[in-house]
Amino acid sequence: MSENTEQLNNEADDEMASIAATATVAISDNVAVNIDAPIEYRDAVIDGRMAKYAYACSCERADGRLAYRFFKRLFDIVFSALVIAVLFVPSLLLCVAIRIESPGSPIYVQHRVGRIGKHGEVITFPMLKFRSMYKDADERLAELKDLNEADGPLFKMKDDPRVTKIGGFIRKHSLDELPQFVNCFLGQLSTVGPRPGLPNEVLEYNERAMQRLSVKPGITGYWQVRGRSDLTFDEMIDLDLLYIKERSFKNDLWLIAKTVKVVIGGGGAY
Repeated sequence: MSENTEQLNNEADDEMASIAATATVAISDNVAVNIDAPIEYRDAVIDGRMAKYAYACSCERADGRLAYRFFKRLFDIVFSALVIAVLFVPSLLLCVAIRIESPGSPIYVQHRVGRIGKHGEVITFPMLKFRSMYKDADERLAELKDLNEADGPLFKMKDDPRVTKIGGFIRKHSLDELPQFVNCFLGQLSTVGPRPGLPNEVLEYNERAMQRLSVKPGITGYWQVRGRSDLTFDEMIDLDLLYIKERSFKNDLWLIAKTVKVVIGGGGAY
């Protein structure tokens, strides 16, 4: 009897290990992601005092302002569902165009930081985008590091050779971000909030930058309507912290309306 029980326990352990192996990916692996697996990944850890501070910032989003958070989440669900329904057919056509120009999946899955765990774990989620670069873009990043035009932990190039022709257009008008309304519907993003950082970027945050994690990340915000990629990293942090201070449902609606105007104009994005 004990041997049968032990065998069952071993089989259960093997099954759980298999599930964990499927759900876990390395930080550098931003392409091969099983999005059917659990959405939380713990691939990096912030150490020491900064871990406690980061966790405290991440926990602030659960404190107070219940009415605002309730109506904001309700709005996110309804608004993202409408966007997905209205843009479903155009999105399929864009997927076909992306696939015709360059081989590979038209949807690019990249891990972004959602929050920080109790022990400093960088907990990420699979953020969706229309692919705007050639499929080997991640492998070519190392050779372009010296050409980085952004400061801080970010990487930006105005004339990035990895960007496809269609990719240049959809990046200029932020159409590559449209699949993130699926993330918004699922509760991983909000319509408005600081943009979610990459795990390697968050590991370089100081205490001031870490305060971006005190609210749920979003698709648009002050950074998107006041300069976008033309801003420095510190200016982005300033705007994110200003949004956190001034956030309200009325302000969120204004930012969404402002974003539509900026997206049509296409300024500051590359």
